Amino acid sequence: MLIGLVIYGDLDTITGGYIYDRILVERLKGFGDKIHVISIPWHNYGKHLLGNFSYTLATRLRTIKPDIILEDELNHPSLFLLNERLKDSRKFRIVSIVHHLRTSETRPGWQGKIYSYVEKKYLRSVDAFIFNSNNTKSTVTNLVGKKSSVVACPGKDRLSPITSNKEIVERARKQGPLRIAFLGNITPRKGLATLVHALAQIPPTQWVLVVVGSLTRDKKYSEEILKSVKKYGLSQRTLFTGLIADAGVAKYLRENHLLVVPSQYEGFGMAYIEAMGFGLPVIGTTAGGANEVIKHGINGFLIAPNDTKNLAAHIRQLYQDRSLLCQMSINARRSYEEFPSWRDTAIRIHGFLHSMVSPRATR
Repeated sequence: MLIGLVIYGDLDTITGGYIYDRILVERLKGFGDKIHVISIPWHNYGKHLLGNFSYTLATRLRTIKPDIILEDELNHPSLFLLNERLKDSRKFRIVSIVHHLRTSETRPGWQGKIYSYVEKKYLRSVDAFIFNSNNTKSTVTNLVGKKSSVVACPGKDRLSPITSNKEIVERARKQGPLRIAFLGNITPRKGLATLVHALAQIPPTQWVLVVVGSLTRDKKYSEEILKSVKKYGLSQRTLFTGLIADAGVAKYLRENHLLVVPSQYEGFGMAYIEAMGFGLPVIGTTAGGANEVIKHGINGFLIAPNDTKNLAAHIRQLYQDRSLLCQMSINARRSYEEFPSWRDTAIRIHGFLHSMVSPRATR
């Protein structure tokens, strides 16, 4: 089967969504499918809208003569009209990979209305969906009704997890500050400001923080975070690593006690599963699909977005009660085992895509 994948920029971009797309491409190629990546240059939202009138993009989509076009839903501003323009002439199906919706994020009133209109029109323009979570599926279905779809959550085994409960127990019981990891690019949606404000309420001798993620994705926001860390006197307790390779990510997950990513909204949360593979309880929020991974009080905690008071309380609790930390760490490692591998996820998607194309049409 010949598949075209439409993305913004480079497939090697380091975000959860791009990691999902990249591993999916690798796995589908391993199953014998041919993948043609169609990259749209990054622009601002307004310029992306102009992509709908691009003769070049439309021609590229037709020229490769695909059986299926996969579109990362992130690209919806450039495709919401183009998909409709192609409808009468195309012989391929369009499937959207939906990680989370822009309309699920908090925006000013006028922006929210524009984004909602464009995104809904895009969702109606495709034939089927690949969803990363049941929550994402429910959100889209509520907006545009039911369409053919498959739920295929991210695989768990990108990093090499801890396999020994003994190592997890020894780490949890060792006295000293609670070692906290934040894993994600420094953008407003990921909620690092909430974590910083919560830690400012806790004696600095009780914790250390490592922030693993890009400081250049949103430079203005990153500068605000660095100023807050300095203002609260937290600089000596906080390490910013920037973007690092997978081996470095695994190293920090192995060394820490707890992952905290209190996002404003999370379609699923690949980092949550990966952290649990290292026996880290996870603190996320109730906004989005984190509850499909985090079971409150069992393998982590769920708080409301921006709830610094309860976040601080949970961090204090785990610092003070190492027996609780130990049990939640073991529970997190057990929870990890319940999720699929990337191979399992790719097999699920592969079967779904092939079901949409007649055997004679594939090549």
